[in-house]
Parts: sequence; C-alpha cells; structure tokens
Amino acid sequence: MRRGKRTIGILALAAALMAAVSGCHGSRVPEEFAVPAEAHPDKGIEISFWAKNDTNKTQTDIYQQAIRDFEACYPGIRVNLRLYTNYGKIYNDVITNIRTNTTPNVCITYPDHIATYRTGQGVVVPLDELMADPRYGLGGSEVKFDGPKPGEIIPEYLAECRIGEEDGTLYALPYMRSSEACYVNKTMVEALGYTLPEGALTWDFIWEVSEAAMRTKGADGVFGVNGQRVLIPFLYKSTDNMMIQYLKQRGAPYSDAAGSVYLFGDETKEFLSGIASHVQTGAFSTFKISGYPANFLNAGQCIFAVDSTAGSTWMGSEAPLVDISEDSVVSFETAVYPAPQVDPDHLQMISQGPSICLFNKKDPDEVLASWLFVQYLLTNDVQISYAETEGYVPVTTAARKDPRYQAYLEGKAWNGSEAVEPSESKRDHFYSVKREATRLVLDHTADTFVTPVFNGSASLRDAAGELIESTVKGIRRKQTADDAFFTKLYADTKSLYRLGESRPADAQEGAVSEGSLGPLPAVSAALLIVLALSWVGIGVVSLRRYLRKRASDTRE
Repeated sequence: MRRGKRTIGILALAAALMAAVSGCHGSRVPEEFAVPAEAHPDKGIEISFWAKNDTNKTQTDIYQQAIRDFEACYPGIRVNLRLYTNYGKIYNDVITNIRTNTTPNVCITYPDHIATYRTGQGVVVPLDELMADPRYGLGGSEVKFDGPKPGEIIPEYLAECRIGEEDGTLYALPYMRSSEACYVNKTMVEALGYTLPEGALTWDFIWEVSEAAMRTKGADGVFGVNGQRVLIPFLYKSTDNMMIQYLKQRGAPYSDAAGSVYLFGDETKEFLSGIASHVQTGAFSTFKISGYPANFLNAGQCIFAVDSTAGSTWMGSEAPLVDISEDSVVSFETAVYPAPQVDPDHLQMISQGPSICLFNKKDPDEVLASWLFVQYLLTNDVQISYAETEGYVPVTTAARKDPRYQAYLEGKAWNGSEAVEPSESKRDHFYSVKREATRLVLDHTADTFVTPVFNGSASLRDAAGELIESTVKGIRRKQTADDAFFTKLYADTKSLYRLGESRPADAQEGAVSEGSLGPLPAVSAALLIVLALSWVGIGVVSLRRYLRKRASDTRE
C-alpha cells in the first residue's frame, strides 16, 4: 500500500514538472492585445528584433543606425538585434519559441510564415486597431518621431499582410517590396540575330532564343555565340515563383484563401513538359541545380537570368557585387525586363519582400514599445536607406516622394537641398541596373499579385518549386517525361509536402489544424523532450530521497 502511494506521488510530481517545463520559459500571454488606458512604453523595456541579412554590412549598419535613432527618441527602450542568414531559420526559431513563450518582440518575416505563427492563439498581434489608435497608431499624438501617416502605406502592399478569407485581418506591415526581373545579355541576343522587344519578354521568345543559342555549339564543344564551352541560355533562381507566375499568367488555379490546393493540374503538367524538352537540349536549368544565375550571366555563359530585383546589384558586367574572379567577367550590355510573360500586354508579376510582425507579450507596455519600433522602421530615413542597398522599393508614399529618393532614382546624390552628381567613390551606390530594377517595381505596382496565405501555404509554395526542380533532375538523369513520370512526380510531391487535392490545409494529413502550433522542428522537439525527462528524473530522485528520509525519521 505504501509503495502504491509512493508511486502515485512520484507520478503526480512528474506530471507537475512536465507542466512546469512547458511554461517555465515565459508566462502565458493574453489572448488579444488592447492598448491600456495608462500606457508607459518608455519605462525601461528591452525588446528583441530578429532580422534577415545576407552578410550585407550596409544593411546591418542601417538596422543598427535605426536602433540608435529610435533609442534616442525613447531612452527607456532598448532594442536587441539578432541577425539571421535566411528567413527559414527565423521561421524555425519562432515556431520553437512559441511553445515556450519566448518569441521575439518584432521580426522580419513573410505572411506565409505568419499564417502558421498565428495558429497559436494570441501569439501574433492583429494590427488594425493599433494602426487606428489616436495615441499610438499611425500619426498618433504620443508618437515621438515622424512616422507614416494613415493612408501613406501603399494599399497593395498593405493588403498582402491581411490573412484570412475575403479582407482578412492585418497581422503585419510591409517593410520592403520587390519582384522578379529578367536580366538579359542584350549583346548576345543581338549576336544571334534577334531584337529585344519593347515592354516585356514572352516565354516563347526566351525559349526560341535559348534554343538558337544551343545550336551554335560546334564539333569542338565550343559555342559560337560566346566562344566558350559552357552555356546555359536560361537560368531561373526561384522556381517556386516561376511556377506560380506562369499559372497566374495562364489564368490557371493554384490555391485559394480557404487552403484548397489546385497546383497539380493539366496546366502545370503542360508547363513541366515544355521545361523538360528544353532541359534535354541544355537550354534551361535552375539555381539549385547549376548555380547562381548572376555568376553565369556575368561570365557570358547565360543570356536570360531571372532573379529578384533585390539581387540587381549582382547582375551585369559592371555589377558592384560579384562572386566570380574579375578575369572571368565578360563585357556586355545588360537589359532589365519583367519576369517572362504569357501575355506581354497584361503583365502578371509576383510581389515579394519582407514584412514585419509583432508578437504578443504579458506586459502591454512591452508590446507598445515594440509597436513603436515597427513604425520607426517605416520612417523615410530607414525606408530610403534600405531601399538603396538593393533593388527594393519603399512601402510608403512619403518615402517614394522624398526628394532624396527621387534624386537616387535619377542617379544623383542629395546634398541636403538639391540633387548633385555623385562622387566617384559613390558610383556603385547608383548602379544603373539596380535603379532600372527598382523602377520596374515602382512602375508596375498595379500589375503585381500575391498568392493566398493560409496555414500550409509555405509548404505549397515549396511544392511548386519542387515540381520544376524534380523535372529538371529527372531529365538530366535520362528519365522520360511521359505520363508515368508526371504521375509519380505528383504523388511524390504531394506526399513530401503533405498536400491534398482541393482540400483545406487544416484537413490535410499532417497539416497544422487551427488552434495548434504545427509540427515542431525535430531538433527542438528532441531538446524539449530531453529537458522534460531531466526534470522528471530530478523530481523522482528528490522524492525518493525525501521518502527515504521520512521513513528513517519514522523508524527513529
């Protein structure tokens, strides 16, 4: 009987310890955030800011300067910056930290990721009411800096941050925006006897020129068009975007806001079949398989390189940033076009770029301090400085109209009162290809689109790219792109990304259901299990010692 009581006691303690472990790293936050009547966000608060940076020191300096300037406005708020090399790592760390209530206060992320974050109730702060708050909202009376005012955030970009069916709820603010561009070796196109069209390039034009280039290969293995043994006429960086944009241009379904999946249709198979035929000739490849498009473009080994406008500083023979040796760079004229189109008279360009989300905390003043910092990242100084580092565009009309930014677009420096010619040391800052890519996004804001965001949309995007990558790999391995090939490809991809057909993501096998936190990364799950078991072990040992001592005291 006594042994049974001891067992029950041990199990009870173990259960208590397990519960303690799940919450020992943070207190439970409220379900929703509301601005308190008495707010003190500048009372000695530390907030964490997670951001992505590709070892670009200029961007790091901009973040750090923004933090210093913000802290000068609010001496009682300290911002701790944590930099990541890619958005995937931010996503994984946020998912892990949601379970222990140790999320950052602010992070740079994407709406697809936020859709998963918010499956935990009260985790991500909805921003509609905060934006409209008369004291701390946009242009609010208690905001100590000149931030964006109501109506100044580009409407198309603001709409991208709404999650849910129909209008949805605002769960982020846009930070920067970009699209995709096709960087063209105009010199090589003309050497093949072609003339680049006005406006946009069609898929058919790119395929035709690419195949013509492959036919210049001589018996000695050297291509006549570039005088080299290496040539990949058409290289695409992000194959998920490639698939998504093509389907949008064709008017073919991809997904909807309810989470239904339409990716695996006839239009997709038709597109993949065409890609397979061009892989067979060597006219097409991808970044994941062959390497960075800019490296091939700059070496004269690629004619059409599709990458983000945010990668424009790497594109062209005069690019300020290069990953290949100087003696490998070939001189050519670079042209900048939108991504390939089905109908050049009706452009469909994907809108991309990071957004900012705000995480809920137990202390409402901590959330308010974080919200103020989010607004500071949208000030003209931060927006213009960051946009000039790559082919990004500011997300506010105020920054776009600022004379400093207008001077930049014209290739001029701003001396405080007027636009002037930049110094020789600043020439790279005004690289023409980068400014052309920027103008491409500015001029076609109304032609951009985004895919529906839901819990599972990030996996669907990955699957879209995987279909192309697997097709390219299969053809390079001498497989035949027949019905059996695509039947297996569809089945394997659905299984890999746990995607059903025309079913809400919440109903898919293995998908995250509403109200849950989704699958925890394996390493994080293992660490939490080990930690929990360790506490249980400590509790069991301590309880046994206590019971032995008590028994000994009783005997005495």
